[in-house]
Amino acid sequence: MLIPIQSYFILFLSLIFNTLASHRLEMNALLEFKNEFPLSAPDPHASFAFSFSSWNTSSDHCSWKGVTCNANSGEVISLFLQFIFLNGSLKANSSLLKLQHLDSLTLSHCNLIGKIPSSLGNLSHLIDLDLYGNNLVGEIPYSLGNLSRLTNLLLSENHLRGEVPPTIGNLNQLTFMGLDSNNLSGNIPSSFSSFSKLSYLSLSKNQFTGGDLPSILSNLTSLSELDISYNHFKSKLPSNMSGLHNLEVFDAKENSFVGNVPISLFTIPSLKEVFLSGNQFEGPLEFGNTSSSSKLKWLNLASNNFNGPIPESISGFLKLGVLDLSNNSFLGPIPGSMSQLVSLRVLDLSYNKLEGQVPSFLWSLPKLTLSHNSFSSLEEVVVNGSSSDLSSNSHVDLGSNSLRGSFPRWICRSTTLDFLDLSNNHFSGSIPSCLMNSTASLGDIILRNNNLSGFLPEIFTNATKLRSLDVSRNQLAGKLPKSLINCKSMEYLNLKGNKFKDTFPSWLGSLVSLRVLFLGSNAFYGPLISSHFGFPSLRVIDISHNSFNGTLPHDYFVNWHEMSSVWVDETKWPLPEDPIYQGSPFTMGGVNIFDDSMDMMYKGVDTKFPRIFRAFKAIDFSGNKFTGQIPKSIGLLKELILVNFSRNAFTGSIPSSLANITHLEALDLSHNKLSGNIPRDLAKLSFISYLDFSHNLLQGPVPRSTQFQRQHCSSFEDNPGLYGLEEICGPVHVPEPTSGDSQQSKELSTEESVEVLSWIAAAIAFGPGVFCGLVIGYIFFTSHKHIWLVEKFSRN
Repeated sequence: MLIPIQSYFILFLSLIFNTLASHRLEMNALLEFKNEFPLSAPDPHASFAFSFSSWNTSSDHCSWKGVTCNANSGEVISLFLQFIFLNGSLKANSSLLKLQHLDSLTLSHCNLIGKIPSSLGNLSHLIDLDLYGNNLVGEIPYSLGNLSRLTNLLLSENHLRGEVPPTIGNLNQLTFMGLDSNNLSGNIPSSFSSFSKLSYLSLSKNQFTGGDLPSILSNLTSLSELDISYNHFKSKLPSNMSGLHNLEVFDAKENSFVGNVPISLFTIPSLKEVFLSGNQFEGPLEFGNTSSSSKLKWLNLASNNFNGPIPESISGFLKLGVLDLSNNSFLGPIPGSMSQLVSLRVLDLSYNKLEGQVPSFLWSLPKLTLSHNSFSSLEEVVVNGSSSDLSSNSHVDLGSNSLRGSFPRWICRSTTLDFLDLSNNHFSGSIPSCLMNSTASLGDIILRNNNLSGFLPEIFTNATKLRSLDVSRNQLAGKLPKSLINCKSMEYLNLKGNKFKDTFPSWLGSLVSLRVLFLGSNAFYGPLISSHFGFPSLRVIDISHNSFNGTLPHDYFVNWHEMSSVWVDETKWPLPEDPIYQGSPFTMGGVNIFDDSMDMMYKGVDTKFPRIFRAFKAIDFSGNKFTGQIPKSIGLLKELILVNFSRNAFTGSIPSSLANITHLEALDLSHNKLSGNIPRDLAKLSFISYLDFSHNLLQGPVPRSTQFQRQHCSSFEDNPGLYGLEEICGPVHVPEPTSGDSQQSKELSTEESVEVLSWIAAAIAFGPGVFCGLVIGYIFFTSHKHIWLVEKFSRN
C-alpha cells in the first residue's frame, strides 16, 4: 500500500508545482502585455475608466482589476479592459496568446491602432471578443473564423475596411455581432445564412452594396434586431420576411432600396420598430390585414417615393407611438381611422400632398407636424369632448399649408405647448390676447407670412421661456408691446415686413440672450441712441427700409461684443433623445438649437436663409435716412460677414477700419454721399466677393486686388472722380490723378486717427479689457508702420 500512496503524493505535489508554474506564467504574460503599450492616463470623463494600479507582483493576479480566473483551476478566463489609452497595436506575438484558457477578451475604447493580428484566431476558447471603439485599420482577418466557440463578436466603431471574409460564416454559435461604423464594403457574405442562433446583427454605417438578402435573411430565424442602415444597398427587400418571426427591430434607413415595402414585414407578430427612411421605396403603401395584437410602436417611412392615400388599415397598429411618413407624395385626407391610434404620441406627415381638413383628434398629440401640405381648414375642437384634452400637447407645426380663417383659439387652452408654427398660410384677423395663457410654456412662436393684422398684443408678461418669435410678413401695426422685455430667454426676434410704427426699441438691449433682431421693412422712425451696455449677444441685426434718421454715434458699435469675437459652439448640454424632439427646432448634437429662417439682402440679392448658423454675423442699416459719417467703431466688429449701409445719406469718407473685418464677404455702401478715396487697405479683404460703392461722390484710384477686379463695373458707377477702372470696366474716360489725392488721403487718415482715439478713450470707462482690445484694434487698422504687429495679429 505504500507505493500507491507515495505515487498519489508525488502526483499531488506535481499538480501543485504545475499550477504554481502556470499561475506564474499567466501573471508574467499579463505584465508583459501591459508593458507592450506606451500607457497614458485613463480618460477622466469615462465613469468606467480602467487603471493598471492593481497590476503588480505583490498580489495574486486573479485579484487584479479586469482579470477573472476560473474558481476551480485558477486559470485566467477573462480580460476586461475599457477606457484606457493603450496607444499601440496588438502584436502578432502578443503575450495574450499565452492565456490559452481565455474565453472572454474585451479591449474596448483603448485607443488601439494598427491591424487586428491573425494570431487572435489561435485563442480557440474565446466566447466573447470585444474590440469596440478603437482605431483599428485593415481588413478583418480570415483567422477569426477559427473561433468556433464565439458567441459575441463586437468590432464596431473602428476603421476596418474591405469585404467581410466568408470564414466569419463558420461562427455558427454567434448570438451577437456588431460590425457597424467602419468602412467595410462589398456584399454581405452568403455564409451569413449559417447564423441560425444570431439574435443581434448590426452592419450599419459602412459601405455595403448588396448580397443575397432573401436567402441570408430566410435562415436568420432567431434574429430580434437587424440594423443595416447607412449603407449603399440598392436592391429590393425580400418579398417574404415572415420567417423572421422573432424580429423586433428592423433598421434599413439611408440606403437606396427600391420597389415596394413587402406586406409580409408588417405581419411579423414580434415587430416593434421599423426604420426605412431615406430610401427609394415607391408605390402605394400597404399594410395588409393588420392585427390588433401587433406590437409595432415606431414606424418611420420618411423620405421615400410613396404615393397614394395613407391606408385605412394603419388603424390596426394600436400600440403605435411614433409615425413618420414625411417627405413622400401621399395624397388625399388624413384617414379617420387614425383616431383609433390611442397610443400615438408623435405624428409627422410633413412634405406630402395631403389636403382637406385637419381632424381635431390630432390636437391632443404631444408632437404634431403637418407642414408643407395643402390642408385648407382646421376642424373645431369639441370643448367638452375627448378631443379637448390639450394637456400633453407640446409641438404643433402647421406651417406652409393653405389654411384660412382666424387664429385658432383652441391653442390658447394648451398650457404645455413649447413650439407653435402657423407660418406661410392665409390666417387673418388679430392675434388673440388669450394666447397669453400659452406663452408661459412656449419656446418658439412662428407666425410669419400670413395676413394677421391689428396690434401685437401684450401677451408676453410670463413668456420667460420664449426663445424665438417670428411674426414677419404680416399686416401688424402700432407700437411694440413692452411686455417683450420679460422674454429673458429670447434669442431670435423677427418683426420684418409689417406696419409697426415706433421708435427704435433700445430697451430690448436688456435681453442678454438676443442674437438675431429683424425690424426691417416697417415704419420705425427717429434716431438711434448710443447702445452702451446694450445688445451684448447680438449677431445679426436688420433695420433696413424704415425711417430711422440722424447720425450714428461714433462709439455706437463699441459694446457689440458678439460680433467682434470668434464664434464657439455653446451647445454643451445633452439634448433629449425622446422622439418627441426629433425634427423639432432642435438638431441632435448639431450646431444650432433653433431652426429660424431669415431673408436678407446678401451680395445684392434678396436671399432666404432657411437656417441661421451661429457663425453668421451681419448688419443691415440700408434704406433709411441716416446722415453724418459711418462710425469708425464698425471696424471693431471683426467677425462680420455682411455690412450694408446703402441707400442712406451718409457723408464723409469710407472708414478704413472696415479693413479690420477680415471675414467680410459682402460690403454695400451704395447710394450715399460718401466722398474721398476708397481705402487701399480694403484690397486686403481676402474673403470679400461682393462690393458696391456706386452712386456716391468717391474719387481717386480704385484699389488693385483680385477681389476688386472681380466686381461688376456697376459697383463703381456714378462716382465721376474714380479712376483705375480699366481692368474692370474696359476703356473708359477717367479723370487724371492729381497730386491732391495723396495729400487728401493723408489728411483723412490723420482725421480718422483722432476720431478713433476719441472713442477708444470713451471706452476706458467700460473696463481695462475693452480698453486694451480697442487699443490693439486701433494699432491694427490705423498704423502702416508697425508691420510686424499687423502680421502677427493677422496670423492669430
